[in-house]
This record gives sequence, C-alpha cells and structure tokens, in this order.
Amino acid sequence: MERRSIRGRKSEEGIALLISIFVLLLISVVAISLVVSSGTESALAGNYRSATGVYDAAMAGLEEVRARLRPNSPISFKNTDPLFLPAGTPLDPCSPVYVINPLGGETVAPWDPASTYPDTEFNQEFTGICPAGSLPPNPSPRAFSIWNTNPLNGLPFPGPSYKWVRINGVTEQSLKLDVVPYDGTWNDATPIYYDGTLNNNSSGSQVLEVTALAVLPNGSQKLVQYLVSSVPISLPPFPAAMTLAGSGQGNTVGYSAPASNAGFSIKGNDQDCNGGTLPGAFPAIGVFDSMDVGTVVDGGDVNGVHFTGIPTPPSSIRLSYTGTVTGTPPDVERVDSSFTASSMSTPSELDAAVQSIIQNADATVPSTGQTSFLTNLVSSGAMSSSSPLTVVVNGDLDLTGWHNTGYGLLLVTGTLTYDPDASWNGIVMVVGQGTVIGWRGGSGIFNGTMLVARTRDTSGNLISGSYLSYSYVDFNHGGSMGGQGIRYSSCWIQRSQPSAGYRVLSFHEISQ
Repeated sequence: MERRSIRGRKSEEGIALLISIFVLLLISVVAISLVVSSGTESALAGNYRSATGVYDAAMAGLEEVRARLRPNSPISFKNTDPLFLPAGTPLDPCSPVYVINPLGGETVAPWDPASTYPDTEFNQEFTGICPAGSLPPNPSPRAFSIWNTNPLNGLPFPGPSYKWVRINGVTEQSLKLDVVPYDGTWNDATPIYYDGTLNNNSSGSQVLEVTALAVLPNGSQKLVQYLVSSVPISLPPFPAAMTLAGSGQGNTVGYSAPASNAGFSIKGNDQDCNGGTLPGAFPAIGVFDSMDVGTVVDGGDVNGVHFTGIPTPPSSIRLSYTGTVTGTPPDVERVDSSFTASSMSTPSELDAAVQSIIQNADATVPSTGQTSFLTNLVSSGAMSSSSPLTVVVNGDLDLTGWHNTGYGLLLVTGTLTYDPDASWNGIVMVVGQGTVIGWRGGSGIFNGTMLVARTRDTSGNLISGSYLSYSYVDFNHGGSMGGQGIRYSSCWIQRSQPSAGYRVLSFHEISQ
C-alpha cells in the first residue's frame, strides 16, 4: 500500500512548474497587450491633437480674413492695407490675393510652385478657366496676417500656424454650379454674386472664395475653404430730418420743442458731410398721420400728433422747422407711405431691422460707464469721421456730461437722454421704447437723421399687431433745451450705413 502511494506522488512531480510557467506566460501576454494598447492610445491621442491643432489653425486663418473683409473692423484691410482689396472693385477670379503668415523668418510664397507651401489647389480648380501660365499669377498681391504686425508680433508666443489664406472670386465653372439665370451651362468668366440667391448678373455682393492652408511643425497639414458674401442690412427709410413713426391711428406720437431756444431748429434742407447745401429737401418732421400743417399750434393736437412748443406765426421758433413745405412753417408732413413701401411700418418689421443692426454692431455700449466708453471710441480713433461705427445700446443711454461728437449709426432700444452739448453725425435710431428727452444748455447738433418709434412695451415685449405704440420726443424736459437741433444730411446717412459681416455660404475641407 505504501509503495503505491509513493509511486502516485512521483507521477505528479513537475505540475507546479508547468502551472507557474503558464501563469507567467499569461501575465506576459497581458502586459504586452497593455503596452501595445497604451502605445496605440498615445498614438491616437497624438494624432487627434495634431488633427485638431492643424484644423484650428486653418480655421483661424479663415476667420481672420472674414473679419478683415468687413470695412468697419479696426483690423480691416481697408484700414491696414487700403490697396490690397480696393473698395467697389470686383475681384477677378483669375487674380487671387493672399494673406501670408510667415513664422520664424520662413518664406511663404504660395504663388511660386517651387516654394515650400505652394498653392496647388488654385491650379486644380482654375486650370482651363484662367489663361495658361502660372496658376496662380506669380507674383500675386499679398498682405501680412495681423499676427505679423505690431503689437501681436511682439508677443512671447506665436500665433496660429496657418501659412496662407487665398481670396478670389468664383465662377460657375470653378464651382461646377449653374446659378441664376439658369441656362444649363457653366460660365467660366463671369464672377458670381449673392443677393439671397447665387447669380451671375452682378446683383448683390460678390461671392468670394477664401482658402486657408495650415501646416504644423510635425508636418500635419489641413486645407479648408469658405464661400462668403457680404449680406446687406435692411434699414427703415429716413424720409425726414426727424421721423416720429406712429401707427396712424391717432395720438400715437408726441413732440415737445424747446420753448425758448431760438437757435434750435429741425431742417430737412439737405446738406453734404461738410455742412454745404445740396439740392433737394425733406420734411423737417415726418409723422404717420394726415394733417393740416397750418393747424400746428402751441399745445395743440394735429390729427393724433400732439405738439407743444411750436408756436403760431410769426414766432421765429416756428420758422425753424423748414424743409419741403411750400407754405408757412413748421414743416410737419406725413411719411408713412415710405415705411409701408419698404415693409417697415409694423412693430415686428421694425424690430427685425433692429435685431439685424444689433447682430452686426461694431460696438455695444455697456449699461455702466456709458460716456467713458463712447469717449474712448472717439479718443482712440476707433470712431471718427473717416471711420463711422454702428453703435448699439441695449436699453437706456444717458449722454449727460458727454461733450463729444459721434459718427455712424447710433441705435438705442430704451430711452435716449440727450445732452445738447453732444453732437452726432449720422443716423440716430431710438427704436424700442421710443423715447427721447433733453434739456440743459449746449451747442451740439445732429447732422443726418433721427428716427423714433415704439415697438416694445414697458416689459420689453414686442408689441403685437400692426400698429406702433406711443413714441415721444421731449426737448423741453424740465426746462428748455439748448443745442442747434437736427439737420438732414443724405451724405452722413449714406456714410453711416452699417456693414454686415461676411456670411459663410458654404464650408468644406479639401483633401490633399
């Protein structure tokens, strides 16, 4: 019996060694798998970082150029490189221009096929469209990225790693797309425009193709492309020196004039941007109600428009409201037909224009420190006679103590408290709460036009229905106001037209 037990134990010798080897082998396989998996994940993470980084760099190039195409931008090509893209001149599809971004002293010449970063995409897209020869033309006009200009080029870190951005016009042939008027063929020479639809009949703004190449130090590359076009902002009409836009339903606007300031006047006689007389005239005050101008008297109602402080003749104050009137001033006339014709006579229609202006504002005035903010715009040169801005105030604006001159379009959605020592050249829109008040002395003047309309209730809700609510201008608030009043100027109105940003019509990444 003992002999059999010893023989059985001998048959099991070595099994522990085999198990140990198997376990070690299993652990080794798992360890190797973990190492391989970790390496794969690290490689994927690195590839993702590279792909994201080069994509962001290319998009930075597109967005910089899109911002600089807007003429009112402080970094616009108009301000930094006025000869780069001359205003009003269509960009020939076969004559592209480039924004280059050389980093660390490198040479960036995309128009040179022998350069480090050649623009081969233009060659592929426009071969057979543009004349034979160098595609793109060598050399091509160029401007530097803002990252290569002071003060950004002095930062201790580099800007985005895009190399160049090309800007060019497009044609049906380059896009492989038939546009209005549809004729079933691809025109290879006529630039494409955008007026809500793509067309080649020069209607609207030219469609521009913006292409950016980014290259990272590790060799990752990305080529991305926009089609963009400037979309105009629809503004309400400005048919009078001061328009009180009411509903035409009775007692919907009010005006109180300075009672004792003989130097104050509202005149619709057109002027240029220097105060010189232009042919033509507009009403001094435009309203929506029918009226007999001869019945405008101190403290009287004129078919729903309540006026105070415009005395009966022969007062010199009454004679300060001139324009297109052929009889005895004041010149107060009905102008609602121009609003109806432009589909801007209802609260929702006017509010849509206001929202468009807000979305494309150059500057938004904060609720605190308002006069300091405006003063900085003037003192910094950001807002000037040669650089009018679209300035928005979402709420009330109090100009008390502001003794400067603004330029451009001023939109106030609340109450405008006017200091008559302030001046504004351009368009003043008080649309929303539709209230203007002013008093104190001063020598300021409005050159351009003023529009006052109420589209929202006291809670800020849009007024329903087709009729504007009660708007009011009180230039005798707590005492007679100084200032010189309002002068119609078609020149300043035109100069102050807001510029919409360039809308992206399409985007795609280009394989390389």
